[in-house]
Amino acid sequence: MNDEIRKFLFDIQVSIDSIEKYLGDKRDFNVYKANKMLRRAVEREFEIIGEALNCIDKIDSEIEISSKRQIIGMRHRVIHGYDKIDDELVWGTIVRHLPILRSEVSRLIQ
Repeated sequence: MNDEIRKFLFDIQVSIDSIEKYLGDKRDFNVYKANKMLRRAVEREFEIIGEALNCIDKIDSEIEISSKRQIIGMRHRVIHGYDKIDDELVWGTIVRHLPILRSEVSRLIQ
């Protein structure tokens, strides 16, 4: 694996850490939905994650990351359809895909 891909993987790892820090131990969708600054911070981290995944895919599409297409697609929706962001979709990605992405990225970095 080349250094550029490692850098993108590290960026993804940092963004996942940031999302988890923003949300804290008590993850509550209603708190998330009511806090615009929290939502925007999480959305920005997903923009970074999606862009890094997109760059990785362009360099080496054989790298296995299970939710790569969905997260890249969500990044496009966050950036280009900012007025139509579905908080439930973002929350579902946090709950369902982020833990798996974390373990896949950690495995790839090592």
